[in-house]
Amino acid sequence: MTFDNLAWRYDDLFSCSRIGTQRGAVWEVLADTFLPGDAILVLNCRTREDAIFLAMLDVSVVACDAADGMIHAGRNHGALFDGALANFSGLNAIAGLNQTARDLPTLVTMGAPIIVCLSSRFCFSETLWFLLHGKFRKAFRRSSGIATVRVGERTVKIHYPALREVRKLFSPSFVMRSCTGIGIVVPPSYLEPVFRKHPRVLGLLCRIDRGISHLPLFRTIGDHMLLCFERVEG
Repeated sequence: MTFDNLAWRYDDLFSCSRIGTQRGAVWEVLADTFLPGDAILVLNCRTREDAIFLAMLDVSVVACDAADGMIHAGRNHGALFDGALANFSGLNAIAGLNQTARDLPTLVTMGAPIIVCLSSRFCFSETLWFLLHGKFRKAFRRSSGIATVRVGERTVKIHYPALREVRKLFSPSFVMRSCTGIGIVVPPSYLEPVFRKHPRVLGLLCRIDRGISHLPLFRTIGDHMLLCFERVEG
């Protein structure tokens, strides 16, 4: 799997970093979406951070570490799930997002919420950072929709679907209910060593992020976009 060799360092690189506290913005949505007693399918779980948080909400979790394994997880579970979660770019690492979108309706109940956090095709803070440092090629590396990036010590191929493309892939079985920007002015997690020295600046950027994250102009130019879908009759 793409992130196997990275898993043991994933929390240090993202979840436990100052910039990685963006996960808290996603957790707020999870707490408002899923109910105690719900059974949730977690895709691309990598580490246990999300599963532990959901368990604290009394939400039952069945986790798989790759989208390809979700059908197997669903069959083993037996009953349909009450919802699903794919957090922080897990689905960006697979080429067959369309297959995932086709399989997922068979695993969840009607009306089930699906929370998907994807890397955006255009990241304002990343583009600005690389432009200021004269790295013009890197500044627009996402714009083609696919790029090879370094994650920890590994080089992986990442897909960056546009919002309209994702909505089309998930329709007609899912309807998007909301889109929230994550990391609009807050820099991507790989800049943690730089911004760790300036906690007040980072705190200000986090507050700005929260204020503009739901605005149409800004919600798709963050490092990630948090999409909330609902299972409907397709």
